[in-house]
Amino acid sequence: MLKSLRIQNFKAWKDTGEIRMAPITLFFGANSSGKSSIGQFLMMLKQTVESPDRKAVFYPGGPNSAVQLGSYKEMVFGRNPKNIIEFEYTWSSFGTLRFKDLILGEIYSGDELAFQSKVELEKNQRAPTPIVDSLIYRLFEQGESTLSTEMKRTPGAKTRYQVAAANYHLVRKIGRPWSPGAPVRFYGFPDEVVAYYQNADFVKDLNFQHEKLYRSIYYLGPLRTKAERLYSWSGVEPDSVGFSGENTVAAILAAKDRWISLGPRKWNMLLEEIIALKLVEMGLIDDFEIKPISEQRQEYEVKLKTKLSADWVDLPDVGFGISQVLPVLVQCFYAPPGSIVIMEQPEIHLHPSAQSVLADVMIDVIKSRENYSDRKIQLIIETHSEHFLRRLQRRIAEDLLPQEKVSAYFAKATGKQLVLEPLDIDSFGNIRNWPEHFFGDEMGDIMEQAEAALQRQMEQEGPAPGGNE
Repeated sequence: MLKSLRIQNFKAWKDTGEIRMAPITLFFGANSSGKSSIGQFLMMLKQTVESPDRKAVFYPGGPNSAVQLGSYKEMVFGRNPKNIIEFEYTWSSFGTLRFKDLILGEIYSGDELAFQSKVELEKNQRAPTPIVDSLIYRLFEQGESTLSTEMKRTPGAKTRYQVAAANYHLVRKIGRPWSPGAPVRFYGFPDEVVAYYQNADFVKDLNFQHEKLYRSIYYLGPLRTKAERLYSWSGVEPDSVGFSGENTVAAILAAKDRWISLGPRKWNMLLEEIIALKLVEMGLIDDFEIKPISEQRQEYEVKLKTKLSADWVDLPDVGFGISQVLPVLVQCFYAPPGSIVIMEQPEIHLHPSAQSVLADVMIDVIKSRENYSDRKIQLIIETHSEHFLRRLQRRIAEDLLPQEKVSAYFAKATGKQLVLEPLDIDSFGNIRNWPEHFFGDEMGDIMEQAEAALQRQMEQEGPAPGGNE
């Protein structure tokens, strides 16, 4: 789970400032306010980690990628190639990381990792490419730093790096005069570091934990695929519902034996039963099922019952909002324990009352358990829904959702720069620093409506008897 995040010189952001990441982290803001860029940055790093090209510092994406960011110049702040993209974050998803100094025999351990990196455009090339200027790992145990190690580029040299450590004495191997090569992608210590030092094996653990972090991230975009009458499934278990929800039905079928509870002391339910329950609670349907069209074919149909139909109907024959929210529900409960789910506008095409219930669903997600253990799901949500936020505020006030489980930010333009303003939510669910025009000028509209109504009423009634015309 991510604990904090900060991004500098990326797209419209000069500096996001430090973002506190909670189990439910929300980003609000007007269109083109930069809030989407935060999720895009994390997805770009995920794409890079999963790219087969170990030398590419960033992989901006291709035709089938979640995000496509173009060249370094296109993604850097102000499109100024002289700017350096800097980022840092902390996370704890690995339990306790423990390793031994092979020289001194000391044991090092930690329950949280912090990472910081600086990436710039190589200036001394005919075709400049991004290059890592420095990267730093810090290991913490109960908030105290136990170890720090870094790679830093020698000025003016593309592939010459120096490795250093704090609270740990690196011992160089005899007869190894060369410097370690460039980092792997934006985060990794190369194999040469292990060959260069007698006791640097632990850097491989740091690399692995980083890769594990990004393998746990899943993304669902704002526009999901349209409903189909028939869905093919060959028995393959998809990693996720897909960027557009294209694997939603396959995910439900693949999880036919997964039992999940919606919190401590709650009954275990099959994933399909949970999805049906949540659709009912949102007032979208009365019943839900997926069934094969025949035993000889690998094709399935999604059938629903609604308040307007006593018979079963196909998914395309009901409201568009159902097909849009179905991938949201499935991804949240289908994701493996320890997952980070990034979603854009999960409430799209939903009635306000359903948007409110969707917030309750998200609370169930972060409380859910599987195999008698917390699933520890983290949700990073970009939304425009006031009803979604209001329901979370209500649950905090009702003491059904701990205040610290929610972190919310409002992206706004201040002058020529964007600012990410944290919303100060107290233990009673109140937002102490409600931004001006957060969800439009509601009070202004009410006042203007009242004034216009009064004026029209006066015009329709005409002048008072005996009055001057």
